[in-house]
Amino acid sequence: MDVKGRVALVTGAATGIGRSYAEELMNHGAKVSICDINAEEGEKLYHTLASRHGKDRVLFCQCDVTDYPQFEEAFKTTIATFGHIDIVINNAGIMNDRFWELEVDINLNGVIRGTLLAQRFLGIDKGGRGGVVVNTGSNVSFNPYVSVPIYSATKAAIVSLTRAFGDQYHVGLTGVRVIAICMGATKSNLVRDVSKQLLSPRYEDAWRRDTANSGSQTSEHVAKSLIHVLSSGKSGSVWLVEHGQPAREITFSKH
Repeated sequence: MDVKGRVALVTGAATGIGRSYAEELMNHGAKVSICDINAEEGEKLYHTLASRHGKDRVLFCQCDVTDYPQFEEAFKTTIATFGHIDIVINNAGIMNDRFWELEVDINLNGVIRGTLLAQRFLGIDKGGRGGVVVNTGSNVSFNPYVSVPIYSATKAAIVSLTRAFGDQYHVGLTGVRVIAICMGATKSNLVRDVSKQLLSPRYEDAWRRDTANSGSQTSEHVAKSLIHVLSSGKSGSVWLVEHGQPAREITFSKH
């Protein structure tokens, strides 16, 4: 898919990787709906992008992905403003095993809500034009971190969800392709004070071991990878972006 002229709805778009996604999509000619719970940062980014690209190409919707009616409203507002949606990027996420119920609700349930809403509003079976959903996984989707078992579980689930909904069976029904991008350590605001984000302070030594060789990459690099994946990724495909290297597709054994 060429993103020029497309309409993208991005969750968790006010800061970090989501912000870089919004900027990169607009640089490539897309219209973007910035969806985020953080109204202050979201409005700030809206004004930045509107002055750079024009007010008719960007929108801010305050959106908590754990609140289904509010999430639904973001879809409706985006369609009312831009006419339709082509791309949904389920990017909102947190890493905090101490608040694991909220973590599961954002990282997994939020992605499920976003995927189901995309099928509803973009699906050809519902009068839509089809489109693509990009779900955010992690390097821990494949190799769980001992230090963050619940976070790792949410990210592993994203891969299964994407592979199942991305199957040709579902694409045939809805016209909505589903892809996952899993990133390694990236400079963003995911990890602030890790001692408060682990289930127990005792896990800090395990965290240090888990992350010892993780390296780091910029959110801008991940955003450039998004454009590549949107243009060449097949539905159901899962891509890993780590150590600042180009995105590579992960292959799974056929069952």
